Amino acid sequence: MRITKLGHACVRVEKDDRVLVVDPGIFTPEAEALAGVDVVLVTHEHADHVDDDRLAAAQAADPRLRIFAPQGVADAFPALRVEPVGHGESFSAAGFTVDVYGHRHALSHPDVTPCANSGFLIDGEVFHPGDSYTVPDRRVPTLLVPCDAPWLKLPEMVEYLRRMEPARAYTIHDAYVSDIGMDIVASWLEDEAELLKADIRVFRRGDTVEV
Repeated sequence: MRITKLGHACVRVEKDDRVLVVDPGIFTPEAEALAGVDVVLVTHEHADHVDDDRLAAAQAADPRLRIFAPQGVADAFPALRVEPVGHGESFSAAGFTVDVYGHRHALSHPDVTPCANSGFLIDGEVFHPGDSYTVPDRRVPTLLVPCDAPWLKLPEMVEYLRRMEPARAYTIHDAYVSDIGMDIVASWLEDEAELLKADIRVFRRGDTVEV
């Protein structure tokens, strides 16, 4: 599989001429985000993870485009044709096998009830947790690790990496971070890469890896 980092929390996964995209939100300006896409996975309903207008236009242009997401996304955006999924479910689409893990978004504010959040394990290889620290019940070779958010602190990110012990981990959820801030994140990840003997690093917009 080939994984390309697009804006913020969005990644494009390509395999055998099929394309799966996770979390194309409003901070993902790339025109190619949905170009030729077969399947879209949306972890939760926040706008930085789902641009409903762009997805509606994409489904209008290609009625075969399938969107999988928690029920909360379907409820929030009735104009989209969403196939609801939840924790413990598995499905296949466009040649990809996806296992769903997790229930809730991490706590962002004491007065805000977390919405539903589904993490997606793609082909048993790549895990996108959305806005959560969800730990699947199996080893994850490649982790897409959130690196900055209102709900995230550095010690929690480090603890998540150490608990998951991936062979590879690449950053997502970085639209709020300056270049200076990302350099600081990179330095901490270098320490974790050495500790865990793994490929752990900043995944910048446009970066691509093969797994």
